[in-house]
Amino acid sequence: MTSRFFRFFVLLLVCAVPVLAQDTAYVPGGAAAWDSEWQQIPGPKCLEMRGAWEGGSNACTPEDHDNWLADVTHWRSERRIRIGYNDSRYDLPALKWTQSSFIQPQMMVQDRFLYDPVAHRYTVDRYLDDTVKRYAGIDAVLVWPTYPNMGIDNRNQHDMVRCMPGGVNSVRQMVADFHRRGVRVLFPMMMWDQGTRDPGKSWPDAIAGLMAEIGADGINGDTRDGVPRPYAEAAERIDHPLAFQPEGGPHDEAVTYDVLTWGQYKFPFAPRVDRYKWIETRHMVNISDRWNRDKTDDLQFAFFNGIGWESWENIWGIWNGITPRDSEATRRVATIERGIAPFLVSKDWEPFFPMLSFGVFASRWPMAEETVWTIINRNEYNIAGPQMEVPFQEGMHYFDLYHGVELTPERRADKAVLTFSLGAKDYGAVLATRSPLTENRSSLMASMKTLTATPLSTLPDKRTVLLQQMVEVASTKPPSGTPEGMVQIPEADFLFKVHGIEIEGFDDIGVDVQYPWEDSPRRYHEHTVHVKPFWIDKYPVTNAEFKKFLDAAHYQPKDDLNFLRDWQNGTYPPGWADKPVTWVSLEDARAYAAWAGKRLPREWEWQYAAAGTDGRLYPWGNQWDASAVPTPDKRRTMRGPDTVSAHPKGASPFGVMDLVGNVWQWTDEFLDEHTRGGILRGGSYYQPQGSIWYFPQAYKLTEHGKLLMMAPSMDRSGAVGFRCMQDAQ
Repeated sequence: MTSRFFRFFVLLLVCAVPVLAQDTAYVPGGAAAWDSEWQQIPGPKCLEMRGAWEGGSNACTPEDHDNWLADVTHWRSERRIRIGYNDSRYDLPALKWTQSSFIQPQMMVQDRFLYDPVAHRYTVDRYLDDTVKRYAGIDAVLVWPTYPNMGIDNRNQHDMVRCMPGGVNSVRQMVADFHRRGVRVLFPMMMWDQGTRDPGKSWPDAIAGLMAEIGADGINGDTRDGVPRPYAEAAERIDHPLAFQPEGGPHDEAVTYDVLTWGQYKFPFAPRVDRYKWIETRHMVNISDRWNRDKTDDLQFAFFNGIGWESWENIWGIWNGITPRDSEATRRVATIERGIAPFLVSKDWEPFFPMLSFGVFASRWPMAEETVWTIINRNEYNIAGPQMEVPFQEGMHYFDLYHGVELTPERRADKAVLTFSLGAKDYGAVLATRSPLTENRSSLMASMKTLTATPLSTLPDKRTVLLQQMVEVASTKPPSGTPEGMVQIPEADFLFKVHGIEIEGFDDIGVDVQYPWEDSPRRYHEHTVHVKPFWIDKYPVTNAEFKKFLDAAHYQPKDDLNFLRDWQNGTYPPGWADKPVTWVSLEDARAYAAWAGKRLPREWEWQYAAAGTDGRLYPWGNQWDASAVPTPDKRRTMRGPDTVSAHPKGASPFGVMDLVGNVWQWTDEFLDEHTRGGILRGGSYYQPQGSIWYFPQAYKLTEHGKLLMMAPSMDRSGAVGFRCMQDAQ
């Protein structure tokens, strides 16, 4: 039996070999679409440097290149047959922009360069001017209004768009402002978002309808390994074609309808050919490598493949800024690629055009009687001398586009040898043409000559960490007696120990917040704080209390979208008088506190009032007690919080109530040059289901949430309230 099974297994292996190899000897790596090597086709094996213990390296011969090119060309032809390839979407006029969309950042809507909450207006020009100044601007932008805030309440991914300042009308104008500057606009789709409000229609129709309403150009498929055809068809049914861009590498047939993808690569010494760009040279890939602090690999692999880069710096409110060296490299790569864009969709693209120096790689892009080569030097040293040889052609002129000078070829028999320099980890580009330089090409040459006068290697390559400031809060006047509804908290030296619950970022510098005693933002915090005596509200502020404020102060916020969203006709729902007020922004809460002669607690004051001095994990002790908090609401609709006195077991050592599990509570605000964040304490009753990507809870007293802030309309939430405090001296 064992022998028969062994013979059968060997037969299976023998039969499987030609099945695996029938497409190519250079099969793309990876076993599945989410494998980073799935999207990459390796070059000739002779390009890989091997140590003696690995068999050593051999110099490439012309036959090596020709055999490799024939092999992967055959693979492409067969793949197109296998997937029933149809290129009609690449011919749609509405999607032509994708073929030259080289630089695309993912932009958090909370980026302070996008919106001014004081002036109540979008500042698209400010955002774009900054990218132009630092790295020659962008071609498209992925506008991100959802994760990581989504899931704090039951607003779904489209509600988050509609809650942006000014609502849909202002979002539509923001999109138009990008268009005015020649920048296309994408928004994300999150099909993991199945725990918040049901959109009431199919997601393809919902997405197509909203994007048409705001005038957007495309959709990024978050966590998607391909965006299925029905999404494109839904957009086309309403005459608003959309470009779809899955985050993960899709299966090959998706190239027929997803005209964009991201590239999340591995970066060996020898570059690799992008699988989708090779199947369809008009397909645009934007390499995304957000956490990497050195973007050289991203930019070099993009330039070699004639594709683009995701210039993503504000990563969920964590600033991973492009270094000066990478900014300048981006400027040069973008300038060249935009100048030669028609070449970079050539159906006759030839990757790994033979070069004369080790570690220098080139792609050849022929178009009619002209040719462009995009070149990268992967070595850590400069290279000068002969770099490439091409068939000699009488009357052909060669231009070093990267350095902005004409080259004088040296004829060697039937070859023309081109000599130019390449900086360490630098770039090159050559144009061959018989025609006089056009005005645009002359301008490109002049620009590049100026740009490359400074070697890339001389520019700083260290990332700058953005420092944060905690917004100051003025002390209050002490009360004249015992204030009603408040609990006195004694003076103490309190060990303030807390950490952020951000889903991503690990313990990288820049994650979470920076307290005044720290020299940089970080996730984990521990510091002894001297706390002066104060009074704190026994319960969170209720709807009834907030209505007294409105009636007395006639408060009406300028940005009133979502203000007291649960209320109707100026009052709260029946039976909600003693429930915590929600759908109030940090600004609304501060306005109430000022009217009441109070202020919001500093975070360590809130934690001290909740924990006392024994370091407990919960107000009532160190073990979770489900009876001390509301029953979690895991539905797609929100029932509303419990009354503030419903759970007496949740009292702190000082008798402060309703601190955990009912509604989040506003405390401090932090900001840096690009981001504002509000610190939330206590967690809430609402727990949307179905995804790890929803805003996490922070029920432990050693945890806090950080809500990225844009404007009151976005910041208000059905799961966020507040309580006040008053200084005792």
